[in-house]
Amino acid sequence: MDDKTLQMCRISAILAFGFCLTAGLWILTKTGFAHGNDALTTAIGLYFIGKAFFVGPMLYLATIRLSRAARGNAQSVQS
Repeated sequence: MDDKTLQMCRISAILAFGFCLTAGLWILTKTGFAHGNDALTTAIGLYFIGKAFFVGPMLYLATIRLSRAARGNAQSVQS
């Protein structure tokens, strides 16, 4: 796996985290916790915030794992 691909994967993980967190916070600022009738929209905002803390780090860890696996395969081919 080349450096450009790894860099793109890292940037994608950071962007996924940022977009999901921003979307969740934006939804919560538009509805807030005070609206009793709008519990579904509050839940969607909290979902996106939780999704940000799951998807972003998982993509980043997958990138690290792929880069290590690619380096391991490249070393075994050279031997």
